[in-house]
Amino acid sequence: MNYENPLIVQGDRSLLLDVHAPLAEECRNALIPFAELEKSPEHLHTYRLTPLSLWNAASAGFSADDAVEVLQKFARYDVPQSVTAWIKETESRFGKIKLIAGPDIEVPVKEGSAEKIVEHFLYLVADSLPVFKEIGANHSVKKLLTNTLEDNGAPEHSFLLKLTDRGTIKQLLLQAGWPVKDEVALVDGEPLDVSLRETTSAGRPLQIREYQKGAANALVGDKGPGTGFGTIVLPCGAGKTIVGMTIMDMLKTSTLIITTNISAVHQWIDELLDKTNLTADQIAEYSGESKTIKQVTVATYQVLTWRPDKEGPYPHFSIFHERPWGLIIYDEVHMLPAPVFRVVADLQAVRRVGLTATLVREDGCEGYVFSLVGPKRYDVPWKELERDQWIASAECIEVRIDLPATQEIEYAVAGVREKHKIASMNPDKLPVVRKIIDSHPEDKILVIGQYLQQLDEIVKDLGCPIITGKTPNTERDRIYNDFREGKIRVLVVSKVANFAIDLPDASLAIQVSGTFGSRQEEAQRLGRILRPKERKSRFFTLITRNTVEEEFGSNRQKFLAEQGYEYKIVRYDGELNLDE
Repeated sequence: MNYENPLIVQGDRSLLLDVHAPLAEECRNALIPFAELEKSPEHLHTYRLTPLSLWNAASAGFSADDAVEVLQKFARYDVPQSVTAWIKETESRFGKIKLIAGPDIEVPVKEGSAEKIVEHFLYLVADSLPVFKEIGANHSVKKLLTNTLEDNGAPEHSFLLKLTDRGTIKQLLLQAGWPVKDEVALVDGEPLDVSLRETTSAGRPLQIREYQKGAANALVGDKGPGTGFGTIVLPCGAGKTIVGMTIMDMLKTSTLIITTNISAVHQWIDELLDKTNLTADQIAEYSGESKTIKQVTVATYQVLTWRPDKEGPYPHFSIFHERPWGLIIYDEVHMLPAPVFRVVADLQAVRRVGLTATLVREDGCEGYVFSLVGPKRYDVPWKELERDQWIASAECIEVRIDLPATQEIEYAVAGVREKHKIASMNPDKLPVVRKIIDSHPEDKILVIGQYLQQLDEIVKDLGCPIITGKTPNTERDRIYNDFREGKIRVLVVSKVANFAIDLPDASLAIQVSGTFGSRQEEAQRLGRILRPKERKSRFFTLITRNTVEEEFGSNRQKFLAEQGYEYKIVRYDGELNLDE
């Protein structure tokens, strides 16, 4: 028992972190690999141990013994034996079921037909008879499996599985509490001579940081079975694009890159041309504007999930089979749309990497990312990269503003969604935006919001440009470029700028409204101002007091609190005192 320690481990597998204790920051960083933050009020942060958090940790080489050691090192009181036992039992499930290469078997083209074709099969192998029996008793799972005859050379306690069901079985077994360790070798795909330059096209030395090399190596491994797929978690501004290009250099294969919007497509193409030996003739854009496919193709999630008929097929899913891809990069993988998961389930033989700042998904589909794209292979605490000056230091400030008396009754009788909109569009936020901008004359500023009507009012007041989903791509690129070159100091952006937008000199962001309680959006918006720079970045969030926006704001801040960011609370009463 050590009363100076910061962590209280409870029998329900919740962890309470006393943020004022001497070792609190060290403890928080040690928890990141295997625990999930649930609540982050002023004094005690609540973490939760979950099966998925432990399996992600195990896949990255972080063992149950490592987790128990962290708890015992930082625990204020004795760690309950039931918790250590549960950690070891849960973590041990990772690897008890494996997928390995199986035979090629002749099967009838259809039932009763004499005509046969050769199908590829895999072995799903359990490490014990009880696990084997449990899998076989699962009604959803057993429809895809066939018992093997061990005297025919099949492994003990194994089932036969069609190669085409490889992704589906991983999804189903994860839902049943059994993560599958996939040890089937991946295909190499079409060769491509792609290499990183020693100097960029502008003549600047290209240096790959150690953590970027570590992330790429963790994904590629030795190129043998069980390697070549997974998720890389790095902060916004830490150079995830560089990690993707390093993996391309290591694998040297035809690559499909899927990202969030057309601006991100253009940035990927610019980065490839600037930092690799690829030429413009080797890179294609597949978007609403251009639909060509080359050895390296950059597409958007939006175009892939478009379909002319709401109930019809997705015509652009064919891109996944147009070339013998050797690598698929899912940029901002936490945004992977549900329809694309269906395709990803069929692409289990292709090397693939998900890049993201956070594995948090508000729809609870983190397990799909784990089973279909791949488990977390590498992450690093945000504050660690801030300490090493790879990303900017940032101060988070929440400004609380009263709701106008004229709207109090309207708010009181509204439903939850309408309450959120009324609070978010509080007209008294406009003068606060102006005061923040006027008090930071040296900063390049982004004003970010959810509601276009609100943003239009801000634009009229400030006389600055705006980018929304309706802004033509050529105009969007021109405005971003003017911001980078300093021709524009203040830029208003809708949620289209949440992802993959490189505005390296932006040092201050004002969030006037957001998507309910989205933690991923909060992390991405802070990320817009984390590119390394000499000055400290500031992230302002404007919240209407005593409304649902306070509750949603608290949820939004969870992920950043886990990473060590504290929110300073300032009440606006006609004056903006940032020193209080």
